[in-house]
Amino acid sequence: MTAHKATSARRRRRRAPARGRLWAGLAALAALGVTGFAAEGWRTPDAGGTHAQVRTEPTESTESTEPAERTTIRPTDTAKASPRPSASSPAAPRKPDIPATGPGTFTTAPGTGARVGKGTVLRYRVDVETGLDLSAAGVAAQVERVLGDRRGWTADGHSAFQRVSSGATDFVVRVATPGTVDTICGQYGLDTGGEVNCSVDRNVMVNLRRWLLATPVYAKDVTAYRALIINHEVGHFLGHGHVGCPGPGQPAPAMMQQIKGMHGCVPNVWPYDENGNYITGPAVP
Repeated sequence: MTAHKATSARRRRRRAPARGRLWAGLAALAALGVTGFAAEGWRTPDAGGTHAQVRTEPTESTESTEPAERTTIRPTDTAKASPRPSASSPAAPRKPDIPATGPGTFTTAPGTGARVGKGTVLRYRVDVETGLDLSAAGVAAQVERVLGDRRGWTADGHSAFQRVSSGATDFVVRVATPGTVDTICGQYGLDTGGEVNCSVDRNVMVNLRRWLLATPVYAKDVTAYRALIINHEVGHFLGHGHVGCPGPGQPAPAMMQQIKGMHGCVPNVWPYDENGNYITGPAVP
């Protein structure tokens, strides 16, 4: 009996209308499509996190048969990153090229400067040794500013100067290589050792090394040290001898050999102060 009822039920299901079978098939296809989309469009991220890679897979386009560009984003290991110098980082300053010696010939700065000071005018010329990477006119302009400064030798009330390029001169300021300075100064018994300047006869000899590098005390203000060179050596020409430091904390006299040490004095490159007072100290050999 039971078997008979089952057979009748199967017969009735086979006689179900065709419309019902059509709708059932469409519903099954729709469910399969949704399931497939969800499986492709969502993925479980890697639980490790730091090693995850996100990729965009190639997709098909109705306009092109070429796959879309593949993009991979990888984590940056900052612990292993090596810093690189910036292209805009300032380079270390290049030390000037100072030849040991030169030809011993000179180029004279052209033109004539203004007269400065009161009294009898001392005419001077400015020369630069041939072949140096220095403008004779540029050196002359600096020398003129130093000798014309109110803190310079004109403050004594009877010294006057004028730069010339030809004719008779009372003295010559010459910037030369260490070897040439040694040669000229050595002719008068002075040993400059390739390092220092001198004033002999009518020659104020300026060592190129000191003109470009100054000394450790003045390394950050080479222009100031150039003023000291001119004031010191022209001071010798005017008859002034060496003096020492007048006392700790006092301005160093221009006639002090500051290259040998400050001995408690503070840097100063002028023979006179702003008030016209002469800066000096005890006489030394």
